[in-house]
Amino acid sequence: MIKRTLKDIQDMVNGHGLATTFEPIMAQGVVIDSRSATVGHLYIPIIGSRVNGHAFVQQAIQAGAVATFWQQDEPDMPTDIPVIQVEDTKKALQQLSVAYKDALNLKVVGITGSNGKTSTKDILASILATAYRVHKTPGNLNSEFGMPLTLLMAPVDAQIAVLEMGMRGLGQIKLLSDMAKPDVSVITCIGEAHIEELGSRENISKAKFEITSGLSQNGLFVYHGDEPLLEKRLAEASPHFNLMTFGDQPHNDYYPTSINVSGTGMTFTLPQSHLTFNLSVLGKHNVMNALAAIAVAKHFDLTFEQIQTGLTQVELSKMRMDITHAKNGLMLIDDTYNSSPTSVRATLDLLYALTGYEKKIVVLGDMLELGEHAVRYHEAIGRTIDPNQIDILLTYGPLSQHTAIQSKVKITRHFDNKLDLAQALITLSSAQDVCLIKGSRGMALEDVIHALGSPDTA
Repeated sequence: MIKRTLKDIQDMVNGHGLATTFEPIMAQGVVIDSRSATVGHLYIPIIGSRVNGHAFVQQAIQAGAVATFWQQDEPDMPTDIPVIQVEDTKKALQQLSVAYKDALNLKVVGITGSNGKTSTKDILASILATAYRVHKTPGNLNSEFGMPLTLLMAPVDAQIAVLEMGMRGLGQIKLLSDMAKPDVSVITCIGEAHIEELGSRENISKAKFEITSGLSQNGLFVYHGDEPLLEKRLAEASPHFNLMTFGDQPHNDYYPTSINVSGTGMTFTLPQSHLTFNLSVLGKHNVMNALAAIAVAKHFDLTFEQIQTGLTQVELSKMRMDITHAKNGLMLIDDTYNSSPTSVRATLDLLYALTGYEKKIVVLGDMLELGEHAVRYHEAIGRTIDPNQIDILLTYGPLSQHTAIQSKVKITRHFDNKLDLAQALITLSSAQDVCLIKGSRGMALEDVIHALGSPDTA
């Protein structure tokens, strides 16, 4: 992580006002939440819509922070602690992260997409770690605040940073890409996530394509080659960068010649290698994420043997296709981190492909941020679910009631209470069954999983 004198930090952000006596003080690490401050940190107060971080400067100092930024138009600047004045604390945070990144010998991979960006980040980091010292976005610190903090956490000996870039509207990924200046940019897919803000998949593709804004001259753009909207963007862009595609179809640079699923993961093959690749996470969509990662890994000169090793060591971020068990032995596939029509269809395909279970059960919560399209998308999911493949459908949330109404699954029940849903799930299932649980983050369906207990608590 960043470790610099306060004088150096002031110079890196074109700040001013630091007392000469404080210049030699060493700061190590940066926080924007005073509750996270510990000894040695630099605290950067951010002005939000509801909270002004300047009100918590003394709290951060008392917790051990050695200095603070101060936005120069804010009143009551403290005079008894080390203060670096800046024009805008948010921009100063971003400027500091760029200056720190530029001082490191660091290659950057930027990843975005409607679905799969966190999983692709995790898969790629695991593969690259077989040959390089890798730093990756922790959790989903992928915003205009999270990405700078991620860069400032990079070890001084890191060789490649794998950065996740998220957005809620146009212009946000451009900001992140222009900051990070990636050597490789990746778009995993274009789905319906954020359609409430952007209005159409066309606008979503426009927003995601902004990841190429800061892409270095002759850099590499890796994208889903089966997505016409991205092909259209490229045709309009006259790109200065190199292209690499992945997808289902043979016209892509990387595509699977075979895919097999088991209860614990996936295996697949490629035309470029005689090897069989084992991915220790479930879902064909994760094979697509792996293909994107493989394209990037080959750009960095990894062998297929190294890629094979890296894939077996993947650990996805929590609540993304996690395998666990309820107290009655029911196998649970925990995909409760987020949900969209595209990702629901992908996980349903996974469940259809699983064999060896007496019953297949689906628990679906609301898919949020779909705006005026929400009811139509939930109804479509209900019609999509194959009643010959799924034995039980349980739904939770006002929007998911539309999914239940359209369902042809023989046992379909809707719930307004998570504990009631959990009790019904235990009653309807056994250790010979498998259950997928999926919903948007705001639905917090992990509460259902916690209510189900574990074999240890049975």
